Amino acid sequence: MATEGQSPPMSWRDSYRGMSSDNIKGLILALSSSLFIGASFIVKKKGLKKAGASGIRAGVGGYSYLYEPLWWVGMITMIVGEIANFAAYAFAPAILVTPLGALSIIISAVLAHIILRERLHIFGILGCALCVVGSTTIVLHAPQERGIESVTEVWDLAMEPGFLLYAALVITAVFILIFHFIPQYGQTHIMVYIGVCSLVGSLSVMSVKALGIALKLTLSGMNQLVYPQTWVFTLVVITCVLTQMNYLNKALDTFNTAVVSPIYYVMFTSLTILASVIMFKDWDRQSPTQVVTEMCGFVTILGGTFLLHRTKDMVDGLPTSMSSMRLSKHADEDGIDGEGIPLRRQDSSRSP
Repeated sequence: MATEGQSPPMSWRDSYRGMSSDNIKGLILALSSSLFIGASFIVKKKGLKKAGASGIRAGVGGYSYLYEPLWWVGMITMIVGEIANFAAYAFAPAILVTPLGALSIIISAVLAHIILRERLHIFGILGCALCVVGSTTIVLHAPQERGIESVTEVWDLAMEPGFLLYAALVITAVFILIFHFIPQYGQTHIMVYIGVCSLVGSLSVMSVKALGIALKLTLSGMNQLVYPQTWVFTLVVITCVLTQMNYLNKALDTFNTAVVSPIYYVMFTSLTILASVIMFKDWDRQSPTQVVTEMCGFVTILGGTFLLHRTKDMVDGLPTSMSSMRLSKHADEDGIDGEGIPLRRQDSSRSP
């Protein structure tokens, strides 16, 4: 029995207020985005295989896939997924939306197992389960979306000293990587290209979120297109996305995709969460317990992502010698050695 003047202890039902309507909308859009993007990889691969059977394969410079309707279905599916992802940032904080991108990896792996008959190893299944557990943890403990009534409020947040310092450090680091490290180490060190993509990507997500908020308010009757800040954010989005695409393509052309994907996901997501925490002050509205729980969920997703990628070529019951032969075969095809270490592509290497 509680003593007089002392309130009874709160149960977990009282302390958990549930998700806001905006967070739920953002969650649904983020999940839809992962579904469309994950499925698009499978559809595009089916289209590439079908086109390669009757023409020159894309891997050796052919473009017959451009005449394959199935490939275009996959491309349209991916575009729809990216649009849904863009819209998700307008409703939910980046700390909720960005980590959920790992679910597209799960969807792609499961569909590849079902449709393409690609073997999903037991450790791959465990990796998928870890991603689901981590994503669920983040969803249940994500902060509520900050109430914003105008794009000028987002601009004021971007102009605060903390985020200006972060943006200045990012831009400085990007220029150093592009003009100093890429000419010397771009073809041999995977972190150089991915570093540029991830750093620029954290700024692009903040601008995408600002632009998404502006469009959401405009569609609700409060025109934000009259503010110059909206067009500044649009220019930043275009510049950052083009830079990301350029250097991500360089990374994918130089190194093995199975190595690029998880490293890029980890760096991009980590820097995006950091940028969101600095700019939108997501953690100021949460208790230390919630913050630690979110970080545990994020680490769980990272573990699942790495496990899924690291074991994607494993086969149950395969002897060590045969496993080594299998890895050697993939090394010849994909440009990685038996330990999964990325090597330079022969056509990309420079003569001394």
